Amino acid sequence: MSTTGASADPLAALGSLPGVAESVESVRKAVDRVYGHRVMRRRSGAVTSEAALRGARGSAALSGADWALEEVRRRSDFGVDGEARVMGASLRLTAEAGQLLSIWRQSPLRVLARLHLVAAASNGDEVGRPRHAGEPVDEPLIELPLPVADELAGRLEGLSELIIAGGSAPALVTAAVVHGELLALRPFTSHNGLVARAAERVVLIGSGLDPKSVCPAEVGHAELGRAAYLAALDGYASGTPDGMAAWITHCGKAVELGARESTAVCEALQRGAA
Repeated sequence: MSTTGASADPLAALGSLPGVAESVESVRKAVDRVYGHRVMRRRSGAVTSEAALRGARGSAALSGADWALEEVRRRSDFGVDGEARVMGASLRLTAEAGQLLSIWRQSPLRVLARLHLVAAASNGDEVGRPRHAGEPVDEPLIELPLPVADELAGRLEGLSELIIAGGSAPALVTAAVVHGELLALRPFTSHNGLVARAAERVVLIGSGLDPKSVCPAEVGHAELGRAAYLAALDGYASGTPDGMAAWITHCGKAVELGARESTAVCEALQRGAA
């Protein structure tokens, strides 16, 4: 996403793309339904915890660790093999996202660095900083051309400036752009998909759209499927109005499905079944 020659509030302009306003309204109604459920008045903490677990499972599934929910509940060792490490990283990121809200609007790049540090859980020189020229990226599921280091630095700075400046863009639009831009850039040498989805979560919580984090978009992204996710991402990377609109509305569907998942959790809690 380039901001060269853009208006003072380029993210807000995306809200006028075909289908985006309708998606924003549909998301708002879906989120309101969850927050209006009677269980949320008494047991919102339980819904938040369950949403976090399901969101982490969904994000890990998109990064190649597609485990059943009960397997995630059962396991305690997430360092045995590649899939277990992916799941562990996703769980850590989900737990961390809510702790970074106060920093996000002042220093989003610090938050992204922290998210990568949490995901990688190592002390390597490449952890917690944007990749340098020539460094490989371990993100096999994303096949878009990889921006070079100089382009990466400029686009990261541009994204940071947009977040810090704020604006009138709907939360869904901002979250989708942050998510899509990080996937397109792959700023780190690893865990970029997990970090991008965690950043989307940070925006949705911090914007006030989903302050209790009970509408996990990661659930919806996983339910819509990896093929649809990558096809929508291609639209974002194209930079065309239709492609951008397709990505934003795809993210909107994901949030709606996350809201539906938590509504089902509320119903189960009401019945005493969860």
